[in-house]
Amino acid sequence: MKSPEKLDKRLNAYRPDLADESLRGLVEAERFVEGKPMRIADPVVDVRSEPRGDAGMTTQFLYGDDVLVFEDDNGWCWVQNERDGYVGYVVDTSLYRRADEATHIVIAPRTFVYVGSDLRYPRSRALSMGSLVTITGGQERRGTLYAMLPSGEAVIAKHLVPIDEVAQDHVAVAESLMHTPYLWGGVSGFGIDCSGLVQLSLLMTGQGALRDTDLQEGSVGELIEPDEHYKNLKRGDFVFWKGHVGIMASHSTLLHASGHTMSVTLEPLPDAIERIAYLYGKPTAVRRL
Repeated sequence: MKSPEKLDKRLNAYRPDLADESLRGLVEAERFVEGKPMRIADPVVDVRSEPRGDAGMTTQFLYGDDVLVFEDDNGWCWVQNERDGYVGYVVDTSLYRRADEATHIVIAPRTFVYVGSDLRYPRSRALSMGSLVTITGGQERRGTLYAMLPSGEAVIAKHLVPIDEVAQDHVAVAESLMHTPYLWGGVSGFGIDCSGLVQLSLLMTGQGALRDTDLQEGSVGELIEPDEHYKNLKRGDFVFWKGHVGIMASHSTLLHASGHTMSVTLEPLPDAIERIAYLYGKPTAVRRL
């Protein structure tokens, strides 16, 4: 049997008392269970490191994400997101049984869900880019086309595309999130961190990406060797530091969710390298799709 230390607990559901059935023979646990398929029902759900409201937030899941539930206990579910494999605890009221398959994905940074097909109607909630919805038809009112949900609620149709339609440029996606507030662990148009920006921008181009910076540094694209002054970088390259990542918006400008400005921002790469160096040192890697 492999040592548990060989498996990353962020991406593998196992504890001493309970583990994913698919890990049987790979880890030790008192009990193994198959995950129960459920779906995220709230617009953005905080994922905790422990089943407590004051535990650290490790990431977030978006409306429509499919998850596997391994435990439901005392108001908390221990789950794994099927999209990126991330494991953590969410409140049990944030989940519902899967029903209709998702047909569309939100492409606007943020959009409202209205109680009916009129922008003057009350809004029931707001959804982030990357959220998955089921559309049953369309209605037009005063020249605006609405996409209709099974509930009778409506979303502005131009804020959605079919799930098999993907953006062509991950940088353009990230640029559409300019000025989004920085949020540690955030993955949405309401608040996002550096690796969340990378993950969401790649998701919208149909390319999966792992959640955390260190995981992305070992898996996104291919390593390239920058020259001494980083003059050979291109738009779309990913620059990694220990604990940080940004996307090159041009050969010399970095686009990133910055804890310095507390927002998604553009910054000359030489300035970012100099400013970040005292905390994290020089960049550790550059990767290119």
